[in-house]
Amino acid sequence: MSTAVNDKSEIYRMMKIIGHRGGRNLWPENSLGGFRNVLTLGVDAVELDVHLSSDGVPVVIHDPLLDRTTNGRGPVQAQSAEALGKIVLKDSRGETVPTLAAVLDIFAATSLELELEIKTDERGFPYPDMPEKIIALVQERGMLDRVFLTCFVPEILEDVRRKLPAQRLLMPIDRRSAEFFGGFNKVLRRGIDVANVVAIEKSLLEEVIDQCVAEAGTSRVGCWVPNTETELEYWMSKPIGQLTTDRPDLALLVAGRQSPVAMQQKG
Repeated sequence: MSTAVNDKSEIYRMMKIIGHRGGRNLWPENSLGGFRNVLTLGVDAVELDVHLSSDGVPVVIHDPLLDRTTNGRGPVQAQSAEALGKIVLKDSRGETVPTLAAVLDIFAATSLELELEIKTDERGFPYPDMPEKIIALVQERGMLDRVFLTCFVPEILEDVRRKLPAQRLLMPIDRRSAEFFGGFNKVLRRGIDVANVVAIEKSLLEEVIDQCVAEAGTSRVGCWVPNTETELEYWMSKPIGQLTTDRPDLALLVAGRQSPVAMQQKG
């Protein structure tokens, strides 16, 4: 089975382009400023990460610890939402850890899809009632039909599926999760069974793309995170449905959906 696509213009037009953590190679990841900026690019969707504060408020930050991306230290869940609102993101102009509510408000008036990743705490444990808290905020804004809930932990997605059978779900897969579940075949089957989309890390996907397309179908397979022009061109020639990237501006340029002049103006 060949994985090349002959009509590149057609696959470029159809492929969903997703800004990873709001476009983390362009501006501070998971920042309100970054989310506002990514709106101007013309992406199809935005991916972001959700933890819980000590007082049970969903907040948007990738790591369970504050150390890498902020001037704070220690677990996210050790701080209240108010305290997190005073912890400054590195390389930003004073931006702080945002609440999910504040991020959703940025996208509420748009048509963009959102991929909300349900994270676990610093010990790998699920946060209590995290999916329900996220869904409540999304429902308040009438955004449920354009949200994917995503998680590396299939049990969390399975619980969401039982409670909300129509909710769109995405399961990311990488080598670590393949190893944890006893091999790629098992984790792929688990992902296909529970999720609408399986998004696979690029170096792993290169080895298993034929199997993924055969078992899941083109529209249900995604790739993360190609960021260079060469990588983006390569993956846009493959029969996958979506591409998650830290450089959504470059992806749109490669796809012919953004001009170099427009990119310079936005820069």
